[in-house]
Formats: sequence, structure tokens, C-alpha cells
Amino acid sequence: MSEKNDKTERAERLSVFKTYKLYVGGKFPRSESGRVYEVTDSKGKWLANAPLSSRKDARDAVVAARKAFGGWSGTTAYNRGQVLYRVAEMLEGRRDQFTREVADAEGLSKSKAAAVVDATIDRWVWYAGWTDKIAQVVGGGNPVAGPFFNLSSPEPTGVVAVLAPQESSFLGLVSVLAPVIATGNTAIVVASENSPLPALSLAEVLATSDVPGGVVNVLSGRTAEIATPLASHQDVNAIDLAGADEVLAKELEIAAADNLKRVLRPQPVDYAETPGIDRLTAFLETKTVWHPTGSLGASGSAY
Repeated sequence: MSEKNDKTERAERLSVFKTYKLYVGGKFPRSESGRVYEVTDSKGKWLANAPLSSRKDARDAVVAARKAFGGWSGTTAYNRGQVLYRVAEMLEGRRDQFTREVADAEGLSKSKAAAVVDATIDRWVWYAGWTDKIAQVVGGGNPVAGPFFNLSSPEPTGVVAVLAPQESSFLGLVSVLAPVIATGNTAIVVASENSPLPALSLAEVLATSDVPGGVVNVLSGRTAEIATPLASHQDVNAIDLAGADEVLAKELEIAAADNLKRVLRPQPVDYAETPGIDRLTAFLETKTVWHPTGSLGASGSAY
């Protein structure tokens, strides 16, 4: 083959564009509505078509999250930590891909985007390490006046809807998602409306790691359109409004009050800073057990 023909063949090769899909119940469906919307970079250049989720997609995600809750919450805290660490391993292996996506989504240079990805992976490892430690921090024996043992232990709230931050498409996303599932909850994530690609790619990592299907469900599209049915859904136990603006947050709080959902209101957060345990404890309930100790002798001493 001549050099000219070889160059011609290389020039005529078409690019293989990535098809992004939702992640619901461990599977990758297209939106039931069949809709998509264009995702562009910070300069307006087309990047991909993302699924435009509907209310039906949101309801399907809740069903999947509820189905997965029993198994995930029943897993030992140590095992959950192992599973989350495996996710971090998979993220490390796809570091270059996430660097490109974050650079496009947030208008960062390659070096700055790489630093964000590294911080995101570290954040995932950080939360993985907390799975079997948080109970010792927020639980334990309580001093009581009487011949009783009084023990408190944290338990997951249940199904949590998470509105991912709009501007921090990857580090912010992991910072609000990881603590939810680290403590045994299951999640429906509404990705950043304008920059959903890192979240949709994260779903592929979750699917190829050890996270059971339904523990995390990822939806993309118009935040208000997806969040409204989630806020009013009777089988959603809590909602994190990190990605909602002031007007939308107020509307969702009102809707969430119908079944007394736990609501984490939006607040200014520097996701680059090391987080505390606030988001770990935000979606935990405390179970307290009383047990009689019995008394020994007239002095009232107990065992």
C-alpha cells in the first residue's frame, strides 16, 4: 500500500462517540421518554447527548434503591468499606478519562483537572475508611440514673435522593454521594444539569466494581424536573439539596414535608477542603436500647 493511500485511510476513519445512559438498578437504560439533551463544554462546544430523565425514570430509580436497601444496609460496615475502596481502585484506573471529562465540564486546564480527579479519588478513600468507625463516634453507652444499660447505635435512614452540586461536577458529586452509601443508605443521584458526564461515567465504575445494583442510581437531565417527584415520593426517606438553587430548594422542602423527609439544605461548601463527618451523620438515625442490669444487695449496686 502506498504512503498516500495509507494516509487517506487514516483520514477517513470516523470517531466512535460515547453513548451515555442512565444507571438504574444496576442496568444502563435510556430514558423511558426517549429524550436527550446536548451537553457542551465551557466554550459551548458539543461534547455528547445525555439522557433527559423523566418522572418515570425517577420513580424507577426509587424502586431500585428500595429493593437494594435491605441487602446493602445489612452488609457489615467493614465489608462496605472494602466495596467502596474497590470503587476508588477503579477510579484510579480510569483517571485519564475523568481528567478529560472534568476539564471539559469545568473549563479547567489538564493539570488542574487532574488535581481535582486525584482529590476526588482521595475523598472516596477517605469515606471508605469511615464505614466501620462512625458507629464508635456517634454511638455507644449512655450514662443513665437507674439499673439499666442504655446503648445507642446509628442506623441508615433509607433511600436518599441526592442533588449533585451544579458547579463541582466530580469532586462535589463524590463528596455528597460517598457519605450517603458509606453509612448504609441507598441513593438516587441527580447529576449536575450542565455537566452530567462525570456522573454518568462514575456509574460505569460502580457497575464494574462490587457495588450491588440499585445501591446508587444516576439520573441526568433537568434538575427541577427530576427532583420534584423525588421530593414528594412517599418511599424516599431523605433528600440532599446540594444542587438546588434557593427557589427550587424551598419548593422541594415543602414537597418533602409531606412524608416528613429528612432534608439537608444547600449551604456554601468548599469541596476542596477535608470534610468533617456532618454528611455521614446527616442521614443516620439513632436506635437506643434499654436493658435492665439488676441490683445486688441493699446498697443498690448493680452489675
